[in-house]
Amino acid sequence: MSGHSKWSQIKRSKAKIDAQKGALFSKISKEIVVAVRMGGGPDVGSNFRLRTVIEKAKVASMPVDNIKRAIQRASGDSSTDNYEEIQYEGYGPCGTAIIVSTMTDNRNRTAGDIRSYFTKCDGNLGETGCVSWMFVTKGLITVTSLNGKAIDFDELFLSAADSGAEDVIELDEGAYQVQTKPENLEKVEKALKEMGYATQDVEVSQEPENTVQIEDFDKAKKVIKLIDLLESHDDVQDVYSNFELSDEVLSLVS
Repeated sequence: MSGHSKWSQIKRSKAKIDAQKGALFSKISKEIVVAVRMGGGPDVGSNFRLRTVIEKAKVASMPVDNIKRAIQRASGDSSTDNYEEIQYEGYGPCGTAIIVSTMTDNRNRTAGDIRSYFTKCDGNLGETGCVSWMFVTKGLITVTSLNGKAIDFDELFLSAADSGAEDVIELDEGAYQVQTKPENLEKVEKALKEMGYATQDVEVSQEPENTVQIEDFDKAKKVIKLIDLLESHDDVQDVYSNFELSDEVLSLVS
């Protein structure tokens, strides 16, 4: 039930870099707007989706005023923010499978941009369902400490399992990822917090069932370039892929 996740390691490393970019605040603001409208209103206590987005905003050091403005904008009847959640699928270099999750107010613009990114990086944008069958939807919770102290894996393993989790994965820097069924995400996260575990990065994600190992540095650079292009787009919220990099290659492209 335990293991290491290189892809999660890559995503966490990239997230630290992305947090330094002002564009991240714009993306989180979109998430807040959608969370308020689709998750159950502006009350953080009853809107789990909104609560997780706000926690994400705090981790990214997003100013409280920005968070409040996004909630107020989403709550206003006259707001012009009409975002759609659209998922795109395609193949990147080396046959890697890629899913792109977006929030957009102009699907033609977004689709055109994403298609061009795939083309530039020796990939191709496919039809809906072309790669999603290679992924499984999971709830993910990053756990960083227990009552301010380092985590004992066996203790976390048992606590997570008793709460209804499916798996526990070791990440980097003493952190662990608890995996659940999407419908159990809120319940498991609440139980872990009540036990004293510090949680962050609570999300529903697309996780690959099998991965493609890339050992060649030049090919790895092409894949990373495509991921970077996609993630830099204002309408892209998340990018999921099934590639893995060796420790040596990871150190060169990080």
